Amino acid sequence: MTTEESSSLPKTSHNEVTLSLAKKESAEHIGKEMEEVYATMRNKKLVVRAVPIDQEESSGIKLDSKTSTVVKTVHFIRHGQGFHNFCADMFSADGKEWEQFVRSPTNPYTMSEVLDAPLTEKGRLQAHQLNSVTSAWPAEKQPELVVLSPNCRALQTGLIVFGHLLSKESNVKFVAHEMVRETHGVHLCDKRRSVTRAKVEFSNVDFSLITDDEDMLFEDDRRESKMEIGSRVYKFFEWLHTKEENIIAVASHSGWLMSVFNGVCECHGFPELRDWFHTGEMRSVKLIFEEK
Repeated sequence: MTTEESSSLPKTSHNEVTLSLAKKESAEHIGKEMEEVYATMRNKKLVVRAVPIDQEESSGIKLDSKTSTVVKTVHFIRHGQGFHNFCADMFSADGKEWEQFVRSPTNPYTMSEVLDAPLTEKGRLQAHQLNSVTSAWPAEKQPELVVLSPNCRALQTGLIVFGHLLSKESNVKFVAHEMVRETHGVHLCDKRRSVTRAKVEFSNVDFSLITDDEDMLFEDDRRESKMEIGSRVYKFFEWLHTKEENIIAVASHSGWLMSVFNGVCECHGFPELRDWFHTGEMRSVKLIFEEK
């Protein structure tokens, strides 16, 4: 594959347990709360629309000459399988059930061992498989900026998927951004390590946008609400639409990505964009930013 396509899935298969769990967790992100986020975002000054990159010409979308319009190509990536994903699959396979966002011995996401969970070998393989796609793109279609969640698994994924852009000759920046991290709170897998530690482990990443060394957003007893994560996504888009780069990659997480396409972006005519992202999946879109 040498040209961009709107969606790329890793060849590494997802078993029945993984798919069943994904279906269950996907349903938790859809409902009244997300509908309220979508309604709120329609009243914002900045309107963001998403169109699959291979369908932009047939989309029928016309840009409004009366608005200030910016169009960017953005490659959204969910991290490869993390250790917490593996643990959840094992718990599910053993018939264990747990209540989401509640600390308990049966909740794999709250175990101390999964704090800021890294990739598994399967997750690294998924990222390398995506790299075989991205590294084949011609130079003019390569990202000019790679934005990464500061959570370990997303940092690892982005650096592998776009590892070919890490050479000394490349001017591509890899930037960690707090606004693209996973929904935080309760689940220890979503608590990030300190910036001091992350800089040692990920020396190729610019952490200057993150103001607090320790994770000051994470709360042990409260999960971030859908409206709060939607507001984070919107703030990120406010930042992104002012950047000079026109081709951007974003490595993030399932919950954050669900909020992007179900709560903040308008995806009229492209319901597939609202679907759950599997681990190691990439979707490439044109984002159309219009200021009212």
